[in-house]
Amino acid sequence: MVIVLIKIIGQKGRIKVTEAKNVLGTQLTLCCTAPITGYYRDGYCRTGGQDYGVHVVCAQMTAAFLEFTKSQGNDLSTPFPQYNFPGLKPGDRWCLCASRWQEALEAGVAPPVILDATHARALEILSLNDLKQYQLESS
Repeated sequence: MVIVLIKIIGQKGRIKVTEAKNVLGTQLTLCCTAPITGYYRDGYCRTGGQDYGVHVVCAQMTAAFLEFTKSQGNDLSTPFPQYNFPGLKPGDRWCLCASRWQEALEAGVAPPVILDATHARALEILSLNDLKQYQLESS
């Protein structure tokens, strides 16, 4: 179970979510906002009790991965305008389910990951050594 703490700061009562941690033990950074990603569609690979897929791995899409996930029944490349989903293309960043990234790793098509934008909960399913082998620098 992940607990999110909320803290009121400043005179205007702005709300700040206490920083989530990444797989490196530091503050979780933004994965992507174009297209907007994350279980909460805030650009971060955060997770919570309703996120049964555990969308915590910030990955940069490749053609091989997009074909693989489509063959597994999760088509991320086809646009679905009715859901505000533009469809992903190689080079896009997206918060993936940790289990799907593991399946792709085992199939030899794991996409590169951005470690500082990958939530620490990924380590409940994935090995840090495996993630580091596919590491991209954030930008």
